[in-house]
Amino acid sequence: MKFSDDPSNKNLLLIFYRNPTSGKVKTRLARTVGDDKALYIYQQLATHTRHITENIDVQRAVYYSDHIERDDIWDNLKFQKFAQSGESLGQRMANAFSAGFNSGHTSICIIGTDCFELTSSVIEDAFNKLQKADVVIGPAADGGYYLLGMNTFQPGLFENKSWSTSTVAEATIKDFLREGLRFEQLDTLRDVDEEKDLPDALKIR
Repeated sequence: MKFSDDPSNKNLLLIFYRNPTSGKVKTRLARTVGDDKALYIYQQLATHTRHITENIDVQRAVYYSDHIERDDIWDNLKFQKFAQSGESLGQRMANAFSAGFNSGHTSICIIGTDCFELTSSVIEDAFNKLQKADVVIGPAADGGYYLLGMNTFQPGLFENKSWSTSTVAEATIKDFLREGLRFEQLDTLRDVDEEKDLPDALKIR
């Protein structure tokens, strides 16, 4: 994979995105609202993510879970597009970070498309914090994280984790401390994983 060359901007935002297929997205949410409603909510979350990221002064890369879509909500002129590679979520994220640093980027943050509370200013604050810190994390209320950022590739942060569990953020912060990394922590936000997490703006009546 090769990123476009923009020597004037070395900040990169990675967006991990599941191809929107009924029955394959928001599976926990689908248990109570059904596959079709879960897909609709996921599409609204993705649209929100596009809206808050498309005008931030960084390079942007969408990483698709299955295959790249050229004709979808992600503007080809604003978002570079790649396919995720790796067996586990940790491997896929590590490979995306590695590719970004190998392409010359100096600060990289990753987000998903699950957090309706995430805003442009939170993402911009994460990159600002990386001017003084080695790493930055945005904890999610469920114990995971909605954002992770770093200035150099730290492969150990993606190892020995029980992904999609309540221990991920805590285990990652322990990695920071063990490796002696200077870190900053963003406010805790809520991901939308189950029906109880739905904000009023996304509830289907």
